[in-house]
Amino acid sequence: MFGRFKIVISGDTKSGLIAKYRTHENDTGSPEVQVALLTERINGLQDHFKDHDKDHHSRRGLLKLVSQRRRLLNYLKDNSPQRYQELIGELGLRR
Repeated sequence: MFGRFKIVISGDTKSGLIAKYRTHENDTGSPEVQVALLTERINGLQDHFKDHDKDHHSRRGLLKLVSQRRRLLNYLKDNSPQRYQELIGELGLRR
């Protein structure tokens, strides 16, 4: 579709992130995995905005992703502060 832009994580990258941040063998939905996938998408969108600074529609999507990641990080911080500290250290987030 012309005029539409969506950051898609490649299958290999997504599998690698899931394997790195999962908490057990069949884990695909723990907060750590979700935050890692959101961070990858956010970083891709930030690169997009370096070239397309007036793309306000995608910027709204970026803000929604950042907000969702923040909520997941708050959940993790409340329930398991040690896992939270390890995750933000590995991802290089400044919270």
